[in-house]
Amino acid sequence: MIEHYDHEVERKVVAILKVLSDSSRPLGSISIARELKSQGINLSDRGVRYHLRMTDERRYTQPKGKGRVITAEGREELKSALATDQVGFAIVRLESLAFQTSFDPKKRKGQVAVNTSLFAAEQFEHALPFLKEAFKAGLCVSPHVAVGHEGEAIGNMVVPKGKICLATISSITIGGALLKAGVPTNARFGGLLEIRKGKPLRFVSIITYAGSSLSPSEAYIKGRMTRVAEAARSGSGRILANFWEIPHSSWTVAQRTLSELKEAGLEGAILGGTDEPLCQVPVTLNRAGLILLGGLNPVAMAQEAGVETENVAGSGIRDFRQLRSIWDIAQT
Repeated sequence: MIEHYDHEVERKVVAILKVLSDSSRPLGSISIARELKSQGINLSDRGVRYHLRMTDERRYTQPKGKGRVITAEGREELKSALATDQVGFAIVRLESLAFQTSFDPKKRKGQVAVNTSLFAAEQFEHALPFLKEAFKAGLCVSPHVAVGHEGEAIGNMVVPKGKICLATISSITIGGALLKAGVPTNARFGGLLEIRKGKPLRFVSIITYAGSSLSPSEAYIKGRMTRVAEAARSGSGRILANFWEIPHSSWTVAQRTLSELKEAGLEGAILGGTDEPLCQVPVTLNRAGLILLGGLNPVAMAQEAGVETENVAGSGIRDFRQLRSIWDIAQT
């Protein structure tokens, strides 16, 4: 028998999944109801519990402690459901995470935005040399990572059975640091940046954040469009990168902040300038442009080598002190 589709119920399910996706900790029905109310959705905690039973049955959520967390299946449903409502979701998620970050480059502590990548447990050891090769080539935001095993929480995700999760620092962390320094940011697009002889040349493909429901990096990895291995080994290839703009008047403050981030090990900003085009992309009048490396480049290189991955760019936040150097991740 075909289950009757109730649009209103599905709308509330998706709203609950969004709330859980945006949270860095398990949430109970009261907390979820409170957050939904702030978004204009009036659903009692009893109503939330009813919908959570439904999401548990569909394996979109699972109990953890006294609350619920979203599963990998739930994130996939969130990407697919109500596609027209999701247009622009990528930029909303990006801006929300940038606001939540609190990383202080001078003290080297605080919350950073992370991407999460799932590997089959038996494939992670095979992937590790490729990951490290990309990190060694500097095709990353930072060499600080976290590794999670089955049942552990990484970002806003609980690692599923049979999987290992790698968390990498997202370039959103750089945007958050700029915001904290008083520099407004405008994330224009993510794309494939062509590298030639070790230098950024041009964007060969772009996806605007404002018009997308999916992170550009996720789309390019899934479409197998990257050439990170070539860039790492020969200095020429196609890598994940992002194009942001800031006010021209904030350029001096931005340079100082980026320098502090670099000293703290976050070297994701590779190019910047005012007024003149960057990598053949015109910069808006009275604005400065920034090109930031995609944090998922190492994972893209592993995918190019035949290691299947499931990726969520900007999946949540994590305490920087809980991360460790990729060079401390040993093969077994």
